[in-house]
Amino acid sequence: MSVVTDLLAKPGVVAAGEYAYRGDRFSYRGALTEEHARMASIMCRATTMGVSMEGSMLEAFQSRSGLQPPRGWMVHGPDYTVCVIANVFCLLENTKGSVNDIVGFMCQALANVPADLI
Repeated sequence: MSVVTDLLAKPGVVAAGEYAYRGDRFSYRGALTEEHARMASIMCRATTMGVSMEGSMLEAFQSRSGLQPPRGWMVHGPDYTVCVIANVFCLLENTKGSVNDIVGFMCQALANVPADLI
């Protein structure tokens, strides 16, 4: 099974997918329209690039800070959370699932994905 399929089986996961670091492809499964999934993949790619830049800036101030290269990011709102590890994204409904469980699963499942793809 794929990481996306495994994520969709987790409580609270509304949708999950993958995006290309180049920005030219994405795939998803779950309760998103094709257009919303496309917009999510664009947002995930742009945010990942921004987080990478910020990690580089922090590394310049404090070498070996452990923040470079970044492995992922998360936006936690009152109702939903977007979790991104490597090039996999997940939309979680907060009241129905655990952010800790989802991020833990993603970190473990994607631990061997090269961090230098950006």
